[in-house]
Amino acid sequence: MSDVETIRENLAGVRRRIRAAALAAARDPDAITLVAVSKTHPSEAVAAALAAGQRVFGENRVQEAKAKYPALKAEYPDLRLHLIGPLQTNKVKEAVGLFDAIETVDRPKLAEALAKEMARQGRRLACFIEVNAAEEPQKAGIAPTAADGFIAECRTRWNLDLRGLMCIPPEGQDPTPYFKHVADIARRNGLGELSMGMSADFEAAIACGATHVRVGTAIFGHRRNP
Repeated sequence: MSDVETIRENLAGVRRRIRAAALAAARDPDAITLVAVSKTHPSEAVAAALAAGQRVFGENRVQEAKAKYPALKAEYPDLRLHLIGPLQTNKVKEAVGLFDAIETVDRPKLAEALAKEMARQGRRLACFIEVNAAEEPQKAGIAPTAADGFIAECRTRWNLDLRGLMCIPPEGQDPTPYFKHVADIARRNGLGELSMGMSADFEAAIACGATHVRVGTAIFGHRRNP
């Protein structure tokens, strides 16, 4: 089986799983966006997914996305690209020019830099605040206890197009309590979108209200060396 056929079949399987998880949670499957995570995979793999109808993709690194996506975006104008990895302020200019959504807004300095650069470029990207749900020191993200204040600042001080929250639960633990906690934060702040769940746990995330699931390995296979 060719790589193109494998990716097509993998995508179909993930979509079936999303549909089943949504129906089991009494939710509309069409309300859940699949973000195909293409980090470390070549442009040819992305092109195969595009040919199979996938249009929303996620990348972790600005430089890798810059090498792969401009040509693909020119060919597929409806392609939407999400930054799902940490963003340093010195990469904000490039990120605003390339991505359509930033899922990892996690500190005031970054929020301010994004607001200024979007105004400069005349672009208004969808933004998600990353919440460090388990307060793991090695992970990025705003602490849950600081989330309400940061959400308010992103809206009123920087006027970001704040859509929702994103999280990555700790490995080796039941993700459900963390998904529920982040969903509660979103709900009390009137945020309608939740980017939660990856290849191993996106069904649990959907049961907790995820509107976006970030799936890489189940579509493209295991990561390749960058």
